[in-house]
Amino acid sequence: MRADRLVSLVLLLRRYGRLSAAALARELEVSTRTVLRDIEALSAAGVPVYAERGRHGGFALLPGFRTELTGLNHDEALALLVAGSRRGAQAFGLGSALASAMLKVVDALPESYRDTAAGAADRLLIDPETDLLSRRLVAEEVPDAMVAEVLRAVFAGHKLSIHYAAADQTPRWRTVDPIGLVTVRERGYLLATRSGADRTYRLSRILAAEKLAEPAQRPDRVDLHRAWQERGTRFRAGGDQVTVLVLVDPVRREDLVGTALAVLAEEAGPDGRLRLEVTFQDARHAEWALWQLATNAEALAPQWLRDSLRDRATAIAARYGASP
Repeated sequence: MRADRLVSLVLLLRRYGRLSAAALARELEVSTRTVLRDIEALSAAGVPVYAERGRHGGFALLPGFRTELTGLNHDEALALLVAGSRRGAQAFGLGSALASAMLKVVDALPESYRDTAAGAADRLLIDPETDLLSRRLVAEEVPDAMVAEVLRAVFAGHKLSIHYAAADQTPRWRTVDPIGLVTVRERGYLLATRSGADRTYRLSRILAAEKLAEPAQRPDRVDLHRAWQERGTRFRAGGDQVTVLVLVDPVRREDLVGTALAVLAEEAGPDGRLRLEVTFQDARHAEWALWQLATNAEALAPQWLRDSLRDRATAIAARYGASP
């Protein structure tokens, strides 16, 4: 909305002192022509913004002008700035709103706090895009317009019509009662009910959404943490799950546990390795997980898994045993 953009423009000038039209356009994600129109609108409304010409010129506010936002101390603002650096907001299409809110948080501080809080937040990195091995953590892309419609239905408590592409199925429309949204490892999920039954939909698979006028059938209050745990338990209990007995080097334990559905038992092995009983979603999942660990893990049972890993290793050895 234009009003929000005008506030953000003023806060940007408050924070940086002087910015060119091009810099403002980049920050606000609009054209330079739109920025110039907004500057004219602010001037007409009495905001003391003026232009400085020349190589290092740009737009600035008259010294001493500030918006009146109060109520935050240094630690409260720092907590919001750090929380705002998390990428979960991107999964729900709130990235631009978050950026605007962070500008307001900084501007709300007394001048003596402002620089130290922003500087402290710059020294904390939360959820970087890659780990120490440069493995990229790719977040799923979801259209902002679609997520905005889902959010409207969730907050308003109305039924929602979604065009959903389930795995290996033709996309089709369905009407659901939205309960809430959850983000896990850069993936967003819609928790809902359909005909009274619990349903979980991945946001990246929702092709389109429409908030309906009819109120949703859902409880007035919800414990999303508990609801997510219950659905996770049901998910782990379903499908063609397999249980595997495996020896793993302690340094790779977390890699194994991170890919398994559950750890049923664990004890120290006789040779310094850990002996774990874990479950996987299906046979292919188990084979893939153990193969990733190479010689740092050994499947003890079931025998079919040992045979499958052996056959795969034999085929790889044969491929690379001869000259290309």
